[in-house]
Amino acid sequence: MSAGEIAEHFDMSKPSISKHLDILREAELISSEKKGQFVIYSINISVIQEVLGNFLDIFKK
Repeated sequence: MSAGEIAEHFDMSKPSISKHLDILREAELISSEKKGQFVIYSINISVIQEVLGNFLDIFKK
């Protein structure tokens, strides 16, 4: 999804969404790929699974 497509689902400006997406990308939670004039974002499933697994491990103890 592009930042504009993502922004349609939130009550935030496109620049604000883009800033949050940059933070998520820096944390490697999402990846981005330039396609023409757009940047397409996708979830990094393996990292999300690892983070959630670690989070759940905390509560198993």
